[in-house]
Amino acid sequence: MAPAVARRAFLGLGSNLGDRLAHLRRAVAALPDVVAVSPVYETEPVGGPPQGPYLNVVVELRTERDARQLLAVCRRLEAAADRRRTVRFGPRTLDVDVLLVGDDRVDEPDLVVPHPRLWERRFVVAPLADVAPDLVPAGAVAAAGGAVRRVGTLDTVDPIA
Repeated sequence: MAPAVARRAFLGLGSNLGDRLAHLRRAVAALPDVVAVSPVYETEPVGGPPQGPYLNVVVELRTERDARQLLAVCRRLEAAADRRRTVRFGPRTLDVDVLLVGDDRVDEPDLVVPHPRLWERRFVVAPLADVAPDLVPAGAVAAAGGAVRRVGTLDTVDPIA
Protein backbone atom coordinates (compact mmCIF):
# COMPACT_ATOMS: atom_id res chain seq x y z
CA MET A 1 0.00 0.00 0.00
CA ALA A 2 1.40 3.38 -1.03
CA PRO A 3 1.79 6.00 1.69
CA ALA A 4 -0.83 8.74 1.75
CA VAL A 5 0.23 12.01 0.14
CA ALA A 6 -0.57 15.32 1.80
CA ARG A 7 -2.69 17.60 -0.38
CA ARG A 8 -4.63 20.81 -0.14
CA ALA A 9 -8.16 20.51 1.14
CA PHE A 10 -10.74 23.17 1.90
CA LEU A 11 -13.65 23.15 4.33
CA GLY A 12 -16.44 25.71 4.56
CA LEU A 13 -17.78 26.50 8.04
CA GLY A 14 -20.87 28.49 8.97
CA SER A 15 -22.97 29.27 12.03
CA ASN A 16 -26.13 31.26 12.66
CA LEU A 17 -27.39 29.99 16.01
CA GLY A 18 -26.09 30.76 19.47
CA ASP A 19 -22.63 32.27 19.81
CA ARG A 20 -21.77 32.06 16.13
CA LEU A 21 -18.19 33.19 16.53
CA ALA A 22 -17.50 30.80 19.40
CA HIS A 23 -18.84 27.87 17.34
CA LEU A 24 -16.48 28.76 14.50
CA ARG A 25 -13.50 29.31 16.80
CA ARG A 26 -13.97 25.95 18.55
CA ALA A 27 -14.39 24.09 15.28
CA VAL A 28 -11.30 25.63 13.67
CA ALA A 29 -9.25 24.97 16.81
CA ALA A 30 -10.27 21.29 16.66
CA LEU A 31 -9.41 20.83 12.98
CA PRO A 32 -6.28 18.90 12.05
CA ASP A 33 -3.66 20.12 9.59
CA VAL A 34 -4.81 23.77 9.34
CA VAL A 35 -2.71 25.91 6.99
CA ALA A 36 -4.88 29.02 6.65
CA VAL A 37 -8.19 30.48 7.81
CA SER A 38 -10.07 33.09 5.81
CA PRO A 39 -11.45 36.28 7.25
CA VAL A 40 -14.92 35.95 8.79
CA TYR A 41 -17.85 36.96 6.59
CA GLU A 42 -21.38 37.73 7.71
CA THR A 43 -23.75 36.40 5.08
CA GLU A 44 -27.41 36.22 4.30
CA PRO A 45 -29.00 32.75 4.50
CA VAL A 46 -29.50 30.92 1.20
CA GLY A 47 -32.68 28.88 0.96
CA GLY A 48 -34.59 27.42 3.86
CA PRO A 49 -36.96 29.10 6.27
CA PRO A 50 -36.56 32.69 7.51
CA GLN A 51 -33.50 32.83 9.76
CA GLY A 52 -30.73 35.07 10.96
CA PRO A 53 -27.43 35.81 9.21
CA TYR A 54 -24.49 33.44 9.24
CA LEU A 55 -20.85 33.87 10.04
CA ASN A 56 -18.73 31.94 7.52
CA VAL A 57 -15.07 31.04 7.02
CA VAL A 58 -13.10 28.76 4.73
CA VAL A 59 -10.22 26.75 6.16
CA GLU A 60 -7.33 25.36 4.14
CA LEU A 61 -5.78 22.09 5.30
CA ARG A 62 -2.64 20.28 4.21
CA THR A 63 -3.72 16.74 4.92
CA GLU A 64 -3.30 13.07 4.11
CA ARG A 65 -7.00 12.51 4.84
CA ASP A 66 -9.30 11.73 1.94
CA ALA A 67 -12.72 13.30 1.38
CA ARG A 68 -14.57 10.56 3.28
CA GLN A 69 -12.26 10.96 6.30
CA LEU A 70 -12.71 14.73 6.19
CA LEU A 71 -16.49 14.29 6.09
CA ALA A 72 -16.20 12.26 9.31
CA VAL A 73 -14.20 15.12 10.87
CA CYS A 74 -16.92 17.58 9.76
CA ARG A 75 -19.69 15.46 11.31
CA ARG A 76 -17.79 15.18 14.61
CA LEU A 77 -17.36 18.97 14.75
CA GLU A 78 -21.06 19.50 14.05
CA ALA A 79 -22.02 16.98 16.75
CA ALA A 80 -19.72 18.72 19.24
CA ALA A 81 -21.59 21.96 18.47
CA ASP A 82 -24.93 20.20 19.07
CA ARG A 83 -25.97 20.54 15.42
CA ARG A 84 -29.58 19.45 14.80
CA ARG A 85 -30.66 18.41 11.31
CA THR A 86 -34.37 19.13 11.39
CA VAL A 87 -35.04 21.46 8.42
CA ARG A 88 -33.13 21.42 5.12
CA PHE A 89 -31.13 24.66 4.85
CA GLY A 90 -32.46 25.61 8.29
CA PRO A 91 -30.61 27.49 11.01
CA ARG A 92 -27.70 25.69 12.65
CA THR A 93 -25.10 26.04 15.34
CA LEU A 94 -22.44 24.75 12.96
CA ASP A 95 -22.31 23.58 9.38
CA VAL A 96 -19.05 22.15 8.04
CA ASP A 97 -18.76 21.17 4.38
CA VAL A 98 -15.98 19.48 2.44
CA LEU A 99 -15.39 21.82 -0.50
CA LEU A 100 -12.26 20.53 -2.26
CA VAL A 101 -9.71 17.80 -1.57
CA GLY A 102 -6.78 18.06 -3.98
CA ASP A 103 -7.95 16.89 -7.39
CA ASP A 104 -10.24 14.24 -5.90
CA ARG A 105 -13.66 13.68 -7.39
CA VAL A 106 -16.36 12.02 -5.28
CA ASP A 107 -19.99 11.52 -6.29
CA GLU A 108 -21.81 9.56 -3.60
CA PRO A 109 -25.25 10.07 -2.04
CA ASP A 110 -23.85 11.72 1.11
CA LEU A 111 -20.70 13.32 -0.31
CA VAL A 112 -19.93 15.20 -3.53
CA VAL A 113 -16.48 16.72 -4.02
CA PRO A 114 -15.90 19.31 -5.31
CA HIS A 115 -18.92 20.62 -3.43
CA PRO A 116 -21.75 20.84 -6.00
CA ARG A 117 -22.77 24.43 -5.15
CA LEU A 118 -19.29 25.80 -4.40
CA TRP A 119 -19.17 28.34 -7.25
CA GLU A 120 -22.80 29.45 -6.79
CA ARG A 121 -22.43 30.76 -3.25
CA ARG A 122 -20.56 33.95 -2.49
CA PHE A 123 -20.31 32.97 1.20
CA VAL A 124 -17.97 30.19 0.04
CA VAL A 125 -16.27 31.77 -2.99
CA ALA A 126 -15.28 35.04 -1.26
CA PRO A 127 -13.47 33.42 1.69
CA LEU A 128 -11.99 30.75 -0.62
CA ALA A 129 -10.54 33.57 -2.74
CA ASP A 130 -8.90 34.96 0.40
CA VAL A 131 -7.06 31.73 1.29
CA ALA A 132 -6.57 30.27 -2.20
CA PRO A 133 -6.74 33.00 -4.86
CA ASP A 134 -4.97 30.62 -7.26
CA LEU A 135 -8.06 28.38 -7.27
CA VAL A 136 -10.72 31.05 -7.82
CA PRO A 137 -11.25 32.12 -11.42
CA ALA A 138 -11.45 35.83 -12.25
CA GLY A 139 -15.01 37.05 -11.80
CA ALA A 140 -16.11 34.05 -9.72
CA VAL A 141 -16.83 36.09 -6.58
CA ALA A 142 -18.94 38.61 -8.50
CA ALA A 143 -20.79 35.81 -10.33
CA ALA A 144 -21.69 33.93 -7.13
CA GLY A 145 -25.02 34.64 -5.44
CA GLY A 146 -25.73 36.13 -2.03
CA ALA A 147 -24.60 39.16 -0.09
CA VAL A 148 -21.49 38.95 2.08
CA ARG A 149 -19.72 41.39 4.37
CA ARG A 150 -16.22 40.85 5.74
CA VAL A 151 -16.38 41.46 9.50
CA GLY A 152 -12.86 40.57 10.67
CA THR A 153 -10.97 37.45 11.65
CA LEU A 154 -11.68 34.71 14.17
CA ASP A 155 -9.65 36.80 16.65
CA THR A 156 -11.11 40.21 15.84
CA VAL A 157 -14.69 40.48 14.65
CA ASP A 158 -16.62 43.72 14.31
CA PRO A 159 -18.86 43.97 17.42
CA ILE A 160 -22.00 44.43 15.29
CA ALA A 161 -21.41 40.98 13.78
